[in-house]
Amino acid sequence: MLTGPLVRVRYARNRILPYYIDPTQEEWLLIAEQLRELFVQHQGQTRGELETAIDEMFGEDNDTLVQRGLAKLLEDRCGFETAPGVVPEELRRAVFQAAVAYRAEGDGATPKAFDRDEVLRRVGMRLSLSPEQLLQGLYADLKGEQRLIEFQDISAEHLLQRYNVSLAQAVLLRATRVHVSVTAESPQRWRAILRRLKFHRLLCEMERTALDTHVLHLDGPLSLFSATQKYGLQLALFLPVLLPCSKFELIAELKWGTQKKEKQFILSHKDRLVWPGTDPGQHVPPELELFAESFRKRVTAWELQEETEVQPLGNTFWVPDFSLRHRKTGRLVFLEILGFWRKRVAEKHLNFLQRYIKQPFVLAVSDSLRIEEPSELELPAEIVRFKHLPLVDEVVRRAEALLTSGPIN
Repeated sequence: MLTGPLVRVRYARNRILPYYIDPTQEEWLLIAEQLRELFVQHQGQTRGELETAIDEMFGEDNDTLVQRGLAKLLEDRCGFETAPGVVPEELRRAVFQAAVAYRAEGDGATPKAFDRDEVLRRVGMRLSLSPEQLLQGLYADLKGEQRLIEFQDISAEHLLQRYNVSLAQAVLLRATRVHVSVTAESPQRWRAILRRLKFHRLLCEMERTALDTHVLHLDGPLSLFSATQKYGLQLALFLPVLLPCSKFELIAELKWGTQKKEKQFILSHKDRLVWPGTDPGQHVPPELELFAESFRKRVTAWELQEETEVQPLGNTFWVPDFSLRHRKTGRLVFLEILGFWRKRVAEKHLNFLQRYIKQPFVLAVSDSLRIEEPSELELPAEIVRFKHLPLVDEVVRRAEALLTSGPIN
């Protein structure tokens, strides 16, 4: 993702307007292709060598924010590692000790002339390393000495498309509140949007403003007590799932710059941003995968299934994470695992579920992802608390209690 110094925007009164580029323009396609080839050619070489090649490509031109932004996005697709089998701290210690010992070989009156190559030869012989290997290993832990071992290639056009999306994402990192209006979308697209909200554990409230229009109200990272950077990244990563919508408008309230001036950012389908690659709405959070794996190993009386159906919730929707089907009776219990949450949001969500959902349900909320002070965290007894992963036995106990507490409508 683009960092602050690489974000190109202009101002129109209180609005922030990113400088998007045309991904079909020949000039940008050529620059993107040259950068892509540079990364391909430097696989196996050091990060420092790659950075030098990028600097040489740009020359003395100061107007290179776009090029450097493209290079940053390509760097995000790289895997670097320190040279294997070498512990630089130990090598430096060995060379330092050998240098001291070599100096001490003089007769006392006349210090022995220092021979760098001889010191390196002695250390190399003791460690079974050539002088070249020794020199490379001495500073292998420095960032510039890390080697490029993996590069996820991408086409020039897709790189330019990602650049535009990354500009918008970088602006969202300064949001205090985000409102997203989506009109005339299919249940499949809504399912992708809602599941992506859950994947990124975003604080969201939804309302229907017209027969075929719903508005999502999301807290921005700068509205939180804590976890600002982490939450801001999750909000930015949520953006791509909106881009395939045929008609949407995103309005973000911002605190911009060092003076935290109030600004506004607007993005809609008219901006024609494209997220290249697969639809980002189908991923499952790793903690949900771990819970599902543990549940299936430990529990035989219940069948756990990933829930994909959209449940009507008054004038909004709900997609539980799982459905638990009791094998003996066939009865169903929904399970939702909440990520980032506020007490007010959790209680409102619970009230909506109690009012509109006919099937019994269990809510599990993570203490590790709370964003309010501990004194404000008392929740209704119907909600199961957990620290890292929901306890399978506790979820089963609660589900069984729900089946015996009264008739299921």
